[in-house]
Amino acid sequence: MEHKSGFVNIIGKPNVGKSTLMNAMVGEKLSIITAKAQTTRHRIHGILNTAEYQIIFSDTPGILEAKYKLQENMLKAARSALVDADILIYLIEIGERPDPENEFLQKVSKAKVPVLLVINKIDKSSQEEVISCMEQWEQLLPKAEKIPISALKKFNVESVFNRILHHLPESPPYFPKDALTDKSERFFAGEMIREKILLHYKQEIPYAVEVEIESFKEDTKLIRISALIYVERDSQKGILIGNEGKALKRVGRESRLDME
Repeated sequence: MEHKSGFVNIIGKPNVGKSTLMNAMVGEKLSIITAKAQTTRHRIHGILNTAEYQIIFSDTPGILEAKYKLQENMLKAARSALVDADILIYLIEIGERPDPENEFLQKVSKAKVPVLLVINKIDKSSQEEVISCMEQWEQLLPKAEKIPISALKKFNVESVFNRILHHLPESPPYFPKDALTDKSERFFAGEMIREKILLHYKQEIPYAVEVEIESFKEDTKLIRISALIYVERDSQKGILIGNEGKALKRVGRESRLDME
């Protein structure tokens, strides 16, 4: 049998479960998952390898109307996912209604590659609600294969995976067979720190917070990481640090536990 390899791009609105789905299929925590929308900023490639195939998953930023420059860049990354995909996963959550006037959806409907319309978060819905949702989307995306799932509970995720394998084109691998992602450990260290900030500071610290890994040094038994955290206003520094530095220490402590 010929080797299969291809790019599977996951697109959809913020907070519909794109990162959860990719992490469930790859088997590693590659993307930030929080209750907040817009936590994925970069197109993160997770790579799944076997002797027979290599699947490169791309977890894109959520599709939204850009309100500031960072969101404009995130939207460009989401749009680029339509261009370089071998398979598109358009992820929605149960109850989400299609908008025929949506420019992005119109482009998805005209895609030249297989489209899987994956309906997420069905674990608290009735069968009638799931069927109704599928029928509504049938009018806008008639060619898309519709698959109801719960990414968090990993319910029916295998069906998505099987359809990916069915459509995956024959090709040699794009990345080394032992690769898990095309991102560096340095990148993921910064993402883990940013995840803890988004988890613990609610609305006080905006999404514009940025984490830069200043140094990443590996010893025999220890990795020493020095990180810089950038915020928009000086007033946010005190919020980030907290009383006697306790809040920032918690971010550091929980980030270290995740990295271990």
